Amino acid sequence: MAISLLNNIASLEAQNQLQVTQSKLQNTLFQLSSGSRINSGADDAAGLAIANGLQANVTALTQSAANAQDGVGALQVSDGALAQVTTLLNRAVTLATESANGTVSDSQRTALNAEFSQIKAEIDRIGSSTTFNGTSVFTANATNIFLTDASSTAANNTISVTVGTLSSSSIAYNGSTVSFASDDLTTSSNATAALSDINTAISNVAGLRGTIGAGINRLQSAVNVINSQVQNLTAAQDQITAANIPQQVTNLSEFSILNQSGISALAQANSAQQSILKLLQ
Repeated sequence: MAISLLNNIASLEAQNQLQVTQSKLQNTLFQLSSGSRINSGADDAAGLAIANGLQANVTALTQSAANAQDGVGALQVSDGALAQVTTLLNRAVTLATESANGTVSDSQRTALNAEFSQIKAEIDRIGSSTTFNGTSVFTANATNIFLTDASSTAANNTISVTVGTLSSSSIAYNGSTVSFASDDLTTSSNATAALSDINTAISNVAGLRGTIGAGINRLQSAVNVINSQVQNLTAAQDQITAANIPQQVTNLSEFSILNQSGISALAQANSAQQSILKLLQ
């Protein structure tokens, strides 16, 4: 190779190699500091798009699990309220059975009916004032729980549970509606009629609790499936984006050494032309 004063080819080559090494070293440091293999779109455009899509799925599913848990909470409030209604109705059965007995006086039936009236009033209060997150749980409207992975908004993403209204004038289940609001225990015959309505009400409340329990079980199953989806999608996303830490530690050592040797080589290349001055001495 001819000696040239015009261009230092060795220096240019050393500069180019040093820039390549420093770029790789910088990328390695980015991955080690962030823990992510993809720190910009330039690192892996396709991988970034896939990872972002998976993250959207995970985010939607995580909120869907929270939606389902809220639904479970609302249904559990309904079930707890109906359990208390059952307790009240069982007490009403006792009162009606006692009032129907021929040995009970009219004044005693008046006292029994007074307690029965309070039971009806309490059931009405439970039906109108029991709420979850500010919304009545006893309503004819269906409670719709929306579950999605962000890729679809189809109707089958919704789980609907209808609890129905609750009052002494309307306890309905599976087409059977009973009212004992106008019943009283002032006579033996009235108490007997009331006892029939109360027993029907107890049966309907039990049916409602069964429907609510089935809804709770379905929502809890949905949560289990969603949690499994989140786990697997997160693993897939991690596989795409996570940095290979052992490999990057190895790269750090390699590129650090190459960077130092490159700087030394560049220094040697820049000083090599100084030897030409000796020819002029």
